[in-house]
Amino acid sequence: MTITCRQQKDDMDMKRLFIMIMAVTTVTTIHAQSAIADILAAIEQNNATLKAGEESMKAQKAGNHTDMTLPDPEIGFGYLWGGPGAIGTRKDVSISQTFDIATISGLKSKVADRKDLLAEWQYKTERMNILLEAKLCCLDIIYYNAMVRELAVRAERAGEIAAARKKSLDNGNGNMLDYNSALLDLAAANAELTRINAGREVAVKQLTRLNGGKSITLSECEFELVDIPKDFNQWYASAETKSPALAYVRQEIEVGKKELALNKAMRLPSFSLGYQGEFVKGEHYQGVTVGISVPLWSNKNKVRQAKAAVRASEAKATDAKQQLYDNLEALFLRTAGLKKTAEEYRSAVKKADNSALLKKALDAGQISIQEYLAGIGLCYDATDRALEAERDYQKSYAELHAVEL
Repeated sequence: MTITCRQQKDDMDMKRLFIMIMAVTTVTTIHAQSAIADILAAIEQNNATLKAGEESMKAQKAGNHTDMTLPDPEIGFGYLWGGPGAIGTRKDVSISQTFDIATISGLKSKVADRKDLLAEWQYKTERMNILLEAKLCCLDIIYYNAMVRELAVRAERAGEIAAARKKSLDNGNGNMLDYNSALLDLAAANAELTRINAGREVAVKQLTRLNGGKSITLSECEFELVDIPKDFNQWYASAETKSPALAYVRQEIEVGKKELALNKAMRLPSFSLGYQGEFVKGEHYQGVTVGISVPLWSNKNKVRQAKAAVRASEAKATDAKQQLYDNLEALFLRTAGLKKTAEEYRSAVKKADNSALLKKALDAGQISIQEYLAGIGLCYDATDRALEAERDYQKSYAELHAVEL
């Protein structure tokens, strides 16, 4: 699957063309709002771990219902030689079927149904974790794409300045110090572009792995605008109901309660009904047999163990709820802080970008190349920090809203 954005291309010389080809590969166009959603949908279909988890869930559900049928019927046959031989032989035939009372059968069905839900919540938890991993990877790729776009411009700008210094040097109006400084700036821009492209390639491979090995490319350069809720407690009340991990431990309590009721019912006797025949020479006996099995020892301590399991599940659920609240609250505060940082950097870069002024002053001879590089370096550093802050905010926001995936 390939998802890319279209980039406008102006006429350019061979050097600029080489830089842009190395920086970004584009195929089709798709908006950021839907790009990540489409990728996550593809990963949900293709991810090998999720496929295995789905099959495991089906197997667990099938296993939950294996004890729902009646025990196997018991068939007996006996052939006895008489002594003395004149009395002949005796043949015994017996068929019996054991069954539980309706209460036990109903409780077994309810336990199995609740275990089915437990398997589903386990799968949903695994799904959420994998989709979150994929979304964080997508956000990293968008950051790398934005950096590649920025660094491509810087490399082009540095190349133009180096070419101008070379021309001045050839005309006798420049000096080697300025030219070398321009060359070092160009080399640094190209090296950083190579480094960022390498990081982007690693993230793309990670996304491909999550997509079951199927090639997938994301070339969006802009983050989707997101905003955190104003009131944490109001938002948490909704998030708590969507958490698959919390739903799982709550379902464990339901399973434990039904198993407790089942173990209590298992102290009731079970019954058997059958046929028995005795055949001897010249006569035979046959008829219906009824049996009863009283669980005096087989169910010993099972009720006590089931009660302990319920208490343990309740304690586990209480702890899980508190941990979820504390973790989300900390993540909420972290996301709010990163949002503020990103906004401040974004505003500063927009208001105080001196790159155009510095280029104009350099071309007019008002500042030296060293002064230009120092000034443009501050602009570049602020832009880098702004993109990093935006990426960190987006990733923290994704973790905060993971339950909505």
